[in-house]
Amino acid sequence: QVQLQESGGGLVQAGGSLRLSCAASGRTSSSYAMGWFRQAPGKEREFVAAISRSTTYYADSVKGRFTIFRDNAKNTVYLQMNSLKPDDTAVYYCAADPTPYRLGIPTQESYDYWGQGTQVTVSS
Repeated sequence: QVQLQESGGGLVQAGGSLRLSCAASGRTSSSYAMGWFRQAPGKEREFVAAISRSTTYYADSVKGRFTIFRDNAKNTVYLQMNSLKPDDTAVYYCAADPTPYRLGIPTQESYDYWGQGTQVTVSS
């Protein structure tokens, strides 16, 4: 089992920045792909970013503004969010894909472990 705990959400003005953290515990491994997803009110959960092996992937809507990175020594994955927009308002979830050294971008169904989420609100 892997436990994930997000933190770092909050209220920020448009154009501002936030850094989300996802601390992993339990049977963690640096070989697991990690992802960030978000869900806005009334919308389905959507992919934001992922890191698999050393490759990063981003949704088109956040490319160039968000950066995913990990600190394996701390079992933590981060999502640096810059130039935030009101459309970025959502609950953000981190997730772990326990397939070691997966090639390519994991599908949403590949993620077996999910955090509880952290709210990000961007005001205009």
